[in-house]
Amino acid sequence: MSAASFVGLLAAGSIVAAAAGVKGVGRSLPLFTPEPAVETTRRGRTRRDRRARSKALHADVPQLLDLLAAGSTAGLSAEASFRQAVSCVRGPLGEDLSEVMRSVDLGVPWREALAAHVERTGDPDLARTVAVLARTEALGVPLRDATRELAAAVRDARRAATLERARTAPVKMLFPLVFLILPAFLLLTVVPVLITTVRSID
Repeated sequence: MSAASFVGLLAAGSIVAAAAGVKGVGRSLPLFTPEPAVETTRRGRTRRDRRARSKALHADVPQLLDLLAAGSTAGLSAEASFRQAVSCVRGPLGEDLSEVMRSVDLGVPWREALAAHVERTGDPDLARTVAVLARTEALGVPLRDATRELAAAVRDARRAATLERARTAPVKMLFPLVFLILPAFLLLTVVPVLITTVRSID
């Protein structure tokens, strides 16, 4: 068999297999309707936006702790430090804490308003912040020292998590490398060499 006949036979087999697959899919799948697909896309976008907002909120917690420590160092009370810190924080965390302060302005105690917000969001670092604020009030620990220690601990934990993700990245890259990149590389490099070799033999 010549090289041209061999390549033509492979192409014909691929076309027949593809046609059979499309025919089988046409029998098995129901009639396509755009509404479910649009709804699924909208839900996926909403979930991505929610995850991105939660990630941005989580990233600004150390800044909030630093601002609390700065306010306490300047001689402000815990509530005044918290109010000043909220006015300086931007992004999703600043928006959420501004809602908390509006509740405080309506008469809700600021610690209770913050605790209720943390319970709704479930952010662990904000929960630790509330615990630190409660401990400083109960034990008389300086807010400046407590918030600085917590900010350092939060940054260290996040740095350790980042290093752990970096260590696991090569393992996660193994699957696309073996099943996607390597076959394409072989297709582009080995197959032309084989075809050239077969033609030279003929």
